[in-house]
Amino acid sequence: MSKQNRKSEPANFKVLANNRRARFNYEIGETFEAGIVLRGTEVKSLRTGKANIAESYASEENGELFLINSYISEYLQGNRNNHEPRRLRKLLLHKKQIIKLLNGVQRDGMTIIPLKIYFNEKGRAKLQLALGKGKKSHDKRETQKKRDWNRDKARLMRDRG
Repeated sequence: MSKQNRKSEPANFKVLANNRRARFNYEIGETFEAGIVLRGTEVKSLRTGKANIAESYASEENGELFLINSYISEYLQGNRNNHEPRRLRKLLLHKKQIIKLLNGVQRDGMTIIPLKIYFNEKGRAKLQLALGKGKKSHDKRETQKKRDWNRDKARLMRDRG
């Protein structure tokens, strides 16, 4: 039996929330994997797949990173101690990674963008972050033209071949 490729996703890998607009609105640079500090009802709500990170971003406070404007819906079977859906969530990263992210933000004017939330093999909620530089409207149109051309080219090749 051959060894499994390390970059392939495990069988129990489940993406809970995907930020599809991030790749359209930003030029994605280096990516990082961060843990998230969650409460019990947030984990249960994530397991049901009720989260949205489309308009969220990460920001620094006192040398720590926090996820801002992410939405994890309240757990339906939760009691009065249920979590607040749009609260700040602390991100768990190594100090060197935080410094690298903050240098990109301060020096290059980049933004820390969440790409997806998922559970890893151990069942821990993880967030994939990236440094991104905002695209201008003409860059977005150019990206769309390239995507359309590649789609048309693939269709032509499929029809002829």
